[in-house]
Amino acid sequence: MKRKILFIGGSLNQTSMMHQISKFYPDDDCYFSSFFADGYLKWLTEHKFLEFTVLGGQFKANTHKYFKDHNLKVDQEGMLHEYDLVFTCSDLIVPKKITKTRLILVQEGMTDPENLAYHLVRAFRLPRYIPSTSMTGLSHLYDKFCVASDGYRDLFIRKGVLPERIEVTGIPNFDNCAQYLNNDFPYKNFVLVATSDARETLRYENRIGFIKKAVKIANGKQLIFKLHPNENFERATREINKYAPGAIVLTSGNTNQMIANCDILLTKWSSVVYVGLALGKEVYSKFNLNDLKKQMPIQNGSKSAEHIAEVGKELLKLSISEIKNKSRKPSGYLKAQFNHSVKKIQGIRFGN
Repeated sequence: MKRKILFIGGSLNQTSMMHQISKFYPDDDCYFSSFFADGYLKWLTEHKFLEFTVLGGQFKANTHKYFKDHNLKVDQEGMLHEYDLVFTCSDLIVPKKITKTRLILVQEGMTDPENLAYHLVRAFRLPRYIPSTSMTGLSHLYDKFCVASDGYRDLFIRKGVLPERIEVTGIPNFDNCAQYLNNDFPYKNFVLVATSDARETLRYENRIGFIKKAVKIANGKQLIFKLHPNENFERATREINKYAPGAIVLTSGNTNQMIANCDILLTKWSSVVYVGLALGKEVYSKFNLNDLKKQMPIQNGSKSAEHIAEVGKELLKLSISEIKNKSRKPSGYLKAQFNHSVKKIQGIRFGN
């Protein structure tokens, strides 16, 4: 009897990762769903209040288009079947349904910095999605967590993720950056600016300041802005035309191939910074470059999806009860989490 496996997408990056992993289960019954929630978040999604997130709007539309274009079997929210194994790229929201079976979390890319919101959420057990991906891995509701590199393994352990749940596999889309060097993108030796959807997801960004910084870094070189797919293209293009006249603005295309052809890559929070580092580009980011180099995803020639699939196959050898008995949070975990974050909040508040 075929095993049933559910792959949960979200952004196109997450969705394509899930698709790549699924290819290593040719004898199983694989289904796909866009990202979903239960409880009050499901109600908010159904009433169009969360259209700016991966739960709805353009993210969900793009994901379902990807499913259709690649002829993938869809079971939205996993309603049609009981599953033997589930893969997801985010544990900021974890529907109860998928915690009842084997669950693998796959790191999607870069994680956000540990700011005040992060420590407040940890200290007072607020919803994990508030500070976004800085909370990745901290649900402890999964059975295995597949991460990009040893550097990220160390980062997640420092945050409190249990070491025995982490598998350093590399992550699809970031594990073979050399492949992007062979491309037909027509421009070369330019400065590439990869923008974000911070404003569309209700976060602050000084976009005008960012554009002016790009002009200064370019110092006369051709500037190309690649807009985030979730951005307001009209607004972003208008701003670029005003503050960086002569810059080329692109709303589609393969960003990784653009990076392969550029001389300088400028971004703020995007995971594509790892492609630039892997290809030896001059890189500008809001993150500390030394930290980024330590956390660089493993370059294993596109083997990450296979390695992640193997983690799932090992889980399938174990019974659900055996896995879930091992998956409980360690005693004292929540108390230690609270104390650590309270100290951090005090340090931030009083400038220590």
